[in-house]
Amino acid sequence: MIDLTQYLWIMWLVFVILCVIIEVLTLEFTFMMIAAGSLIGGLGANVIGAEWWVQILAAATISGLLLFTIRPLLLKTLNRGEPPALTNVDALVGMNARATAPFVAGTGFVKLANGETWSARLAEQFEAITLIEGDRVVVTRIDGATAEVAPRERSETP
Repeated sequence: MIDLTQYLWIMWLVFVILCVIIEVLTLEFTFMMIAAGSLIGGLGANVIGAEWWVQILAAATISGLLLFTIRPLLLKTLNRGEPPALTNVDALVGMNARATAPFVAGTGFVKLANGETWSARLAEQFEAITLIEGDRVVVTRIDGATAEVAPRERSETP
């Protein structure tokens, strides 16, 4: 009968390669730590001639240590920096705009700084203010397809 334990090193290499492939797809350093632990612990123990259960125990121990010590440091370093850029309607909040026609009953249309024209309504605390064409506003919130705006300053030319 063939002793399969002599081929354990092949299984360790296949497992390490599989973990690296999964890591490339997930990019969270979890499978990289498992791969490193298996390479150092499992394959390393196999090279020195340890029993199969010692190889598994060494791989699990080193993988666990790497997961709880090195991975958090890598993630902290990777996530350091500026917050991600706002996109879609989140990027519109705070954007300057101009009224394209007089607001009637607190609603009207504005042209945003990015060139888009949106239906708009005045923010609740500014409903008593009348906006005319050309007045500057700032987007305070997006509600569906309507931009909620607040006045900035009145334009000098109508």
